Amino acid sequence: MKPVGYVRPHSVDEAARAHAGRPGARYLGGGTNLVDLMKLGVESPEILIDVSRLPLDTVEERPDGTLSLGATVRNSDLAAHPLVRTRYPVLSQALLAGASGQLRNMATTGGNMLQRTRCPYFQDTSKPCNKREPGTGCAARDGVHRDHAVLGHSAQCIATHPSDLAVALAALDAHVELRGPDGGRSVPVTEFHRLPGERPDRDTVLRHGELITSVTLPADAAGLPSAYRKARDRASYAFALASVAAVLEVREGVVRQVALAFGGLAHRPWRAHLAEAELLGAAPTPDRLTHALDTELAAAEPLRDNAYKIPLAHRLAHETLTHLIPT
Repeated sequence: MKPVGYVRPHSVDEAARAHAGRPGARYLGGGTNLVDLMKLGVESPEILIDVSRLPLDTVEERPDGTLSLGATVRNSDLAAHPLVRTRYPVLSQALLAGASGQLRNMATTGGNMLQRTRCPYFQDTSKPCNKREPGTGCAARDGVHRDHAVLGHSAQCIATHPSDLAVALAALDAHVELRGPDGGRSVPVTEFHRLPGERPDRDTVLRHGELITSVTLPADAAGLPSAYRKARDRASYAFALASVAAVLEVREGVVRQVALAFGGLAHRPWRAHLAEAELLGAAPTPDRLTHALDTELAAAEPLRDNAYKIPLAHRLAHETLTHLIPT
Protein backbone atom coordinates (compact mmCIF):
# COMPACT_ATOMS: atom_id res chain seq x y z
CA MET A 1 0.00 0.00 0.00
CA LYS A 2 1.28 3.43 -0.93
CA PRO A 3 0.63 6.21 1.62
CA VAL A 4 -1.08 9.33 0.32
CA GLY A 5 -1.09 12.69 2.09
CA TYR A 6 -4.30 14.63 2.56
CA VAL A 7 -4.94 18.35 3.05
CA ARG A 8 -8.23 20.21 3.38
CA PRO A 9 -7.51 23.92 2.71
CA HIS A 10 -9.78 26.67 3.99
CA SER A 11 -9.46 29.00 1.00
CA VAL A 12 -8.71 28.95 -2.72
CA ASP A 13 -5.39 30.71 -2.19
CA GLU A 14 -4.39 28.21 0.48
CA ALA A 15 -5.26 25.36 -1.88
CA ALA A 16 -3.21 26.89 -4.70
CA ARG A 17 -0.18 27.36 -2.45
CA ALA A 18 -0.42 23.80 -1.15
CA HIS A 19 -0.63 22.39 -4.68
CA ALA A 20 2.11 24.55 -6.15
CA GLY A 21 4.59 23.48 -3.49
CA ARG A 22 4.21 19.76 -4.22
CA PRO A 23 4.91 18.31 -7.70
CA GLY A 24 2.94 15.16 -6.85
CA ALA A 25 -0.17 16.97 -5.61
CA ARG A 26 -3.65 16.50 -7.06
CA TYR A 27 -6.86 18.41 -6.38
CA LEU A 28 -9.76 16.27 -5.15
CA GLY A 29 -13.35 17.33 -5.80
CA GLY A 30 -15.98 14.65 -6.32
CA GLY A 31 -13.27 12.07 -7.02
CA THR A 32 -15.34 10.18 -9.61
CA ASN A 33 -12.44 10.06 -12.09
CA LEU A 34 -9.32 10.59 -9.99
CA VAL A 35 -10.08 7.83 -7.47
CA ASP A 36 -10.73 5.36 -10.30
CA LEU A 37 -7.37 6.21 -11.86
CA MET A 38 -5.66 5.78 -8.50
CA LYS A 39 -7.16 2.31 -8.17
CA LEU A 40 -5.84 1.43 -11.65
CA GLY A 41 -2.38 2.75 -10.84
CA VAL A 42 -2.58 5.41 -13.56
CA GLU A 43 -2.50 8.21 -11.01
CA SER A 44 -0.23 7.98 -7.96
CA PRO A 45 -0.50 11.31 -6.16
CA GLU A 46 1.72 12.04 -3.20
CA ILE A 47 -0.90 14.27 -1.65
CA LEU A 48 -4.59 15.00 -2.23
CA ILE A 49 -5.81 18.56 -1.73
CA ASP A 50 -9.51 18.35 -0.98
CA VAL A 51 -11.30 21.37 -2.48
CA SER A 52 -14.82 19.96 -2.09
CA ARG A 53 -15.54 22.09 1.01
CA LEU A 54 -14.39 25.40 -0.48
CA PRO A 55 -17.14 27.99 -1.10
CA LEU A 56 -17.30 27.32 -4.84
CA ASP A 57 -20.65 25.54 -4.95
CA THR A 58 -23.05 28.24 -6.13
CA VAL A 59 -24.64 29.36 -9.38
CA GLU A 60 -24.80 33.15 -9.46
CA GLU A 61 -26.32 35.62 -11.91
CA ARG A 62 -24.14 38.70 -12.28
CA PRO A 63 -25.29 42.28 -12.96
CA ASP A 64 -23.99 42.09 -16.56
CA GLY A 65 -26.27 39.11 -17.28
CA THR A 66 -23.54 36.47 -17.24
CA LEU A 67 -23.97 33.32 -15.17
CA SER A 68 -21.18 32.05 -12.90
CA LEU A 69 -21.04 28.31 -12.27
CA GLY A 70 -18.99 27.39 -9.20
CA ALA A 71 -16.33 24.74 -9.68
CA THR A 72 -17.73 22.44 -6.99
CA VAL A 73 -21.39 22.61 -8.03
CA ARG A 74 -22.55 19.02 -8.46
CA ASN A 75 -23.53 18.02 -11.98
CA SER A 76 -27.03 16.99 -10.90
CA ASP A 77 -27.63 20.36 -9.21
CA LEU A 78 -26.29 22.26 -12.22
CA ALA A 79 -28.47 20.34 -14.67
CA ALA A 80 -31.57 21.07 -12.58
CA HIS A 81 -30.86 24.75 -11.89
CA PRO A 82 -33.74 26.90 -13.24
CA LEU A 83 -31.44 29.49 -14.86
CA VAL A 84 -29.44 26.80 -16.62
CA ARG A 85 -32.51 24.91 -17.82
CA THR A 86 -34.28 27.99 -19.17
CA ARG A 87 -31.38 30.04 -20.54
CA TYR A 88 -28.87 27.38 -21.57
CA PRO A 89 -30.80 24.15 -22.27
CA VAL A 90 -27.85 22.69 -24.20
CA LEU A 91 -25.88 22.63 -20.95
CA SER A 92 -28.57 20.91 -18.93
CA GLN A 93 -29.08 18.33 -21.69
CA ALA A 94 -25.35 17.63 -21.92
CA LEU A 95 -25.07 17.05 -18.17
CA LEU A 96 -28.04 14.69 -18.12
CA ALA A 97 -26.52 12.73 -21.02
CA GLY A 98 -23.41 11.98 -18.97
CA ALA A 99 -22.68 9.17 -16.50
CA SER A 100 -25.43 7.97 -14.15
CA GLY A 101 -27.61 9.71 -11.59
CA GLN A 102 -25.38 8.52 -8.76
CA LEU A 103 -22.22 9.84 -10.41
CA ARG A 104 -23.85 13.16 -11.30
CA ASN A 105 -24.65 13.57 -7.60
CA MET A 106 -20.90 13.41 -6.87
CA ALA A 107 -19.19 14.87 -9.94
CA THR A 108 -18.39 18.60 -10.00
CA THR A 109 -18.21 21.28 -12.68
CA GLY A 110 -14.44 21.60 -12.46
CA GLY A 111 -13.82 17.89 -12.16
CA ASN A 112 -16.01 17.13 -15.16
CA MET A 113 -13.90 19.42 -17.31
CA LEU A 114 -10.67 17.87 -16.03
CA GLN A 115 -11.63 14.22 -16.39
CA ARG A 116 -9.12 12.21 -18.37
CA THR A 117 -9.62 10.08 -21.45
CA ARG A 118 -11.28 6.68 -21.19
CA CYS A 119 -8.88 5.19 -23.75
CA PRO A 120 -8.39 1.61 -22.50
CA TYR A 121 -4.68 1.74 -23.32
CA PHE A 122 -4.29 4.82 -21.12
CA GLN A 123 -6.04 3.00 -18.29
CA ASP A 124 -4.00 -0.21 -18.70
CA THR A 125 -0.57 0.33 -17.16
CA SER A 126 0.81 -2.76 -18.91
CA LYS A 127 0.41 -1.05 -22.31
CA PRO A 128 2.54 1.75 -23.78
CA CYS A 129 0.84 5.15 -23.71
CA ASN A 130 2.36 8.55 -24.48
CA LYS A 131 -0.36 10.25 -22.47
CA ARG A 132 0.43 8.22 -19.36
CA GLU A 133 4.21 7.86 -19.93
CA PRO A 134 5.58 10.22 -22.59
CA GLY A 135 7.87 8.55 -25.09
CA THR A 136 6.60 4.99 -24.63
CA GLY A 137 4.39 4.92 -27.75
CA CYS A 138 0.68 4.71 -28.54
CA ALA A 139 -0.71 1.19 -28.36
CA ALA A 140 -4.11 2.37 -29.60
CA ARG A 141 -2.88 3.24 -33.10
CA ASP A 142 -2.34 -0.42 -34.00
CA GLY A 143 -4.82 -1.75 -31.48
CA VAL A 144 -8.57 -1.45 -31.08
CA HIS A 145 -9.42 2.17 -31.83
CA ARG A 146 -13.10 2.15 -32.74
CA ASP A 147 -13.82 4.82 -30.11
CA HIS A 148 -10.85 7.05 -30.87
CA ALA A 149 -10.26 10.42 -32.54
CA VAL A 150 -10.81 11.30 -36.19
CA LEU A 151 -9.98 15.01 -35.85
CA GLY A 152 -6.88 16.75 -34.49
CA HIS A 153 -5.01 13.61 -33.45
CA SER A 154 -1.27 13.12 -33.81
CA ALA A 155 1.24 10.31 -34.18
CA GLN A 156 1.65 10.50 -30.40
CA CYS A 157 -1.99 10.11 -29.33
CA ILE A 158 -5.44 9.35 -30.77
CA ALA A 159 -7.44 9.60 -27.52
CA THR A 160 -10.72 11.50 -27.24
CA HIS A 161 -11.92 13.82 -24.49
CA PRO A 162 -14.83 12.25 -22.56
CA SER A 163 -16.73 15.25 -21.14
CA ASP A 164 -20.24 16.07 -22.34
CA LEU A 165 -20.32 19.25 -20.26
CA ALA A 166 -17.19 20.65 -21.94
CA VAL A 167 -18.71 20.24 -25.41
CA ALA A 168 -21.74 22.31 -24.43
CA LEU A 169 -19.54 24.94 -22.78
CA ALA A 170 -17.46 25.19 -25.97
CA ALA A 171 -20.60 25.89 -28.01
CA LEU A 172 -21.65 28.55 -25.49
CA ASP A 173 -18.30 30.41 -25.66
CA ALA A 174 -17.91 30.01 -21.92
CA HIS A 175 -14.79 31.04 -20.01
CA VAL A 176 -12.92 29.06 -17.35
CA GLU A 177 -11.92 31.12 -14.33
CA LEU A 178 -8.61 29.98 -12.81
CA ARG A 179 -6.75 30.84 -9.64
CA GLY A 180 -3.15 29.97 -8.89
CA PRO A 181 -0.16 31.09 -6.86
CA ASP A 182 0.39 33.98 -9.27
CA GLY A 183 -3.21 35.20 -9.23
CA GLY A 184 -6.24 34.66 -11.41
CA ARG A 185 -6.89 34.48 -15.13
CA SER A 186 -9.76 33.72 -17.49
CA VAL A 187 -9.39 31.27 -20.40
CA PRO A 188 -11.96 30.60 -23.15
CA VAL A 189 -13.21 27.02 -22.93
CA THR A 190 -12.28 26.57 -26.59
CA GLU A 191 -8.63 27.22 -25.63
CA PHE A 192 -8.61 25.38 -22.30
CA HIS A 193 -8.18 21.82 -23.59
CA ARG A 194 -5.22 20.99 -25.83
CA LEU A 195 -4.80 18.89 -28.95
CA PRO A 196 -2.20 16.15 -28.36
CA GLY A 197 0.59 17.26 -30.71
CA GLU A 198 3.92 16.15 -29.25
CA ARG A 199 2.68 16.48 -25.63
CA PRO A 200 -0.42 14.33 -25.19
CA ASP A 201 0.32 14.08 -21.46
CA ARG A 202 -0.86 17.70 -21.13
CA ASP A 203 -4.65 17.72 -21.36
CA THR A 204 -5.17 21.42 -20.63
CA VAL A 205 -3.38 24.76 -20.38
CA LEU A 206 -3.55 24.65 -16.56
CA ARG A 207 -0.34 25.68 -14.84
CA HIS A 208 0.89 23.77 -11.83
CA GLY A 209 -1.03 24.89 -8.77
CA GLU A 210 -3.90 26.48 -10.72
CA LEU A 211 -7.42 25.60 -9.69
CA ILE A 212 -10.69 26.04 -11.58
CA THR A 213 -12.83 28.32 -9.43
CA SER A 214 -15.81 28.81 -11.76
CA VAL A 215 -17.08 28.85 -15.33
CA THR A 216 -18.70 31.96 -16.82
CA LEU A 217 -21.55 31.69 -19.31
CA PRO A 218 -21.99 34.75 -21.56
CA ALA A 219 -25.15 36.81 -21.49
CA ASP A 220 -25.53 36.97 -25.27
CA ALA A 221 -26.10 33.20 -25.52
CA ALA A 222 -28.84 33.20 -22.86
CA GLY A 223 -32.23 32.18 -24.18
CA LEU A 224 -31.07 31.23 -27.67
CA PRO A 225 -32.36 27.92 -29.10
CA SER A 226 -29.84 25.22 -28.25
CA ALA A 227 -29.60 21.45 -27.95
CA TYR A 228 -27.21 18.60 -27.19
CA ARG A 229 -27.37 15.17 -28.79
CA LYS A 230 -25.19 12.16 -28.17
CA ALA A 231 -24.70 8.85 -29.97
CA ARG A 232 -23.45 5.97 -27.84
CA ASP A 233 -23.46 2.20 -27.69
CA ARG A 234 -26.23 2.02 -25.10
CA ALA A 235 -28.98 4.31 -23.91
CA SER A 236 -27.25 5.49 -20.73
CA TYR A 237 -24.01 5.42 -18.77
CA ALA A 238 -21.80 5.37 -21.88
CA PHE A 239 -19.33 7.81 -23.39
CA ALA A 240 -20.02 9.46 -26.72
CA LEU A 241 -19.10 7.84 -30.00
CA ALA A 242 -20.03 11.27 -31.33
CA SER A 243 -21.96 14.15 -29.84
CA VAL A 244 -22.95 17.65 -30.86
CA ALA A 245 -23.82 20.84 -29.01
CA ALA A 246 -25.57 23.46 -31.12
CA VAL A 247 -26.77 27.02 -30.60
CA LEU A 248 -28.78 28.47 -33.47
CA GLU A 249 -30.74 31.68 -33.92
CA VAL A 250 -32.69 32.08 -37.15
CA ARG A 251 -34.59 35.29 -37.84
CA GLU A 252 -36.45 36.14 -41.04
CA GLY A 253 -35.20 32.93 -42.59
CA VAL A 254 -31.49 33.72 -42.07
CA VAL A 255 -28.97 32.40 -39.54
CA ARG A 256 -28.10 35.30 -37.23
CA GLN A 257 -26.07 33.38 -34.64
CA VAL A 258 -24.66 29.87 -34.72
CA ALA A 259 -22.25 27.83 -32.63
CA LEU A 260 -21.48 24.16 -33.10
CA ALA A 261 -19.18 21.85 -31.16
CA PHE A 262 -18.51 18.13 -31.49
CA GLY A 263 -17.64 15.63 -28.79
CA GLY A 264 -16.19 12.15 -29.16
CA LEU A 265 -14.20 13.12 -32.25
CA ALA A 266 -11.03 14.72 -30.89
CA HIS A 267 -8.69 15.16 -27.96
CA ARG A 268 -10.75 18.17 -26.93
CA PRO A 269 -14.25 19.51 -27.69
CA TRP A 270 -14.09 20.36 -31.40
CA ARG A 271 -15.53 23.78 -32.22
CA ALA A 272 -16.80 23.69 -35.80
CA HIS A 273 -15.69 27.15 -36.96
CA LEU A 274 -15.69 26.27 -40.67
CA ALA A 275 -19.28 25.02 -40.55
CA GLU A 276 -20.36 28.10 -38.60
CA ALA A 277 -18.84 30.40 -41.22
CA GLU A 278 -20.76 28.60 -43.96
CA LEU A 279 -24.05 28.97 -42.09
CA LEU A 280 -23.85 32.51 -40.71
CA GLY A 281 -25.92 34.93 -42.77
CA ALA A 282 -27.37 32.18 -44.96
CA ALA A 283 -30.72 30.44 -45.13
CA PRO A 284 -30.44 27.15 -43.21
CA THR A 285 -31.66 24.90 -46.00
CA PRO A 286 -30.93 21.16 -45.88
CA ASP A 287 -28.37 21.56 -48.66
CA ARG A 288 -26.68 24.45 -46.86
CA LEU A 289 -26.45 22.40 -43.65
CA THR A 290 -25.00 19.47 -45.57
CA HIS A 291 -22.41 21.65 -47.29
CA ALA A 292 -21.39 23.32 -44.03
CA LEU A 293 -20.90 20.02 -42.24
CA ASP A 294 -19.04 18.53 -45.22
CA THR A 295 -16.68 21.51 -45.09
CA GLU A 296 -16.00 21.00 -41.38
CA LEU A 297 -15.55 17.25 -41.47
CA ALA A 298 -13.34 17.26 -44.57
CA ALA A 299 -10.34 17.57 -42.21
CA ALA A 300 -11.13 14.23 -40.54
CA GLU A 301 -8.45 11.54 -40.70
CA PRO A 302 -10.13 8.28 -39.70
CA LEU A 303 -8.20 5.24 -38.65
CA ARG A 304 -8.84 1.62 -39.57
CA ASP A 305 -11.82 1.10 -37.25
CA ASN A 306 -13.48 4.50 -36.76
CA ALA A 307 -14.39 5.95 -40.15
CA TYR A 308 -18.04 5.45 -39.17
CA LYS A 309 -17.72 8.44 -36.83
CA ILE A 310 -17.68 10.92 -39.72
CA PRO A 311 -21.15 10.16 -41.18
CA LEU A 312 -22.45 9.59 -37.65
CA ALA A 313 -21.35 13.06 -36.51
CA HIS A 314 -22.64 14.57 -39.77
CA ARG A 315 -26.13 13.13 -39.38
CA LEU A 316 -26.24 13.95 -35.69
CA ALA A 317 -25.34 17.60 -36.32
CA HIS A 318 -27.69 17.90 -39.31
CA GLU A 319 -30.65 16.59 -37.31
CA THR A 320 -29.83 18.73 -34.27
CA LEU A 321 -29.55 21.93 -36.29
CA THR A 322 -32.71 21.11 -38.25
CA HIS A 323 -34.57 20.65 -34.98
CA LEU A 324 -33.55 24.15 -33.88
CA ILE A 325 -34.81 25.89 -37.04
CA PRO A 326 -38.18 27.53 -36.35
CA THR A 327 -41.08 26.25 -38.42
